[in-house]
Amino acid sequence: MRSRFRDRHDAGRRLATELRVYANRPDVLVLALPRGGVPVGFEVATALNVPLDVFVVRKLGLPWQEELAIGAIASGGVRVLNRDLIREARVSDADVERVTETQKAELERQERRYRGVRPFPDLHEKTVILIDDGLATGSTMRAGVEALREEGPARIVVAVPVASPETCEAFRDIADDIICAETPEPFRAVGLWYDDFSQTTDEEVHDLLDRARGGAHATL
Repeated sequence: MRSRFRDRHDAGRRLATELRVYANRPDVLVLALPRGGVPVGFEVATALNVPLDVFVVRKLGLPWQEELAIGAIASGGVRVLNRDLIREARVSDADVERVTETQKAELERQERRYRGVRPFPDLHEKTVILIDDGLATGSTMRAGVEALREEGPARIVVAVPVASPETCEAFRDIADDIICAETPEPFRAVGLWYDDFSQTTDEEVHDLLDRARGGAHATL
């Protein structure tokens, strides 16, 4: 089976055609989820002539079942918690703080690597296009949207090259707008829709962010 996109850059260029209404607008910026979302976001930001930055999201998992999220932390110092789940699972405050500190250390490492000393952008009253390379369950993106709400943007647009039809539809109740360039059925996995789905490295992320900041659209 041939994948639908050659690689993440090809996917980003094709996704950008679905987002033309946001081109050349001073109130718009692209935030990409690292690492795989950054090559996609780079192409979208370049095509739309808007700024690009990263939005690092770290899920907070149950101490004894890490894949089940009790919350998330994200760029900008935001933490959101699922208080109902924490209460039902009887997670102690000490456990919540311990998980938070572990994930905070990794988030800060990624922030330093990708952003350096630059502050997190002011998102108040902005239209933010939040990008990843695809949506399967959408759990990380869902956590990202919840965290992003705390930053006060006027509008959150979730945009991905490919998603499962069910997950794409579910985001209509979560984001202000959802753009899924392709929603194949059966879906199975994000990586099946790319010819090249090799891992994006920290170095590639850093390089793309530097290139974006060097462009005409890189003014935050």
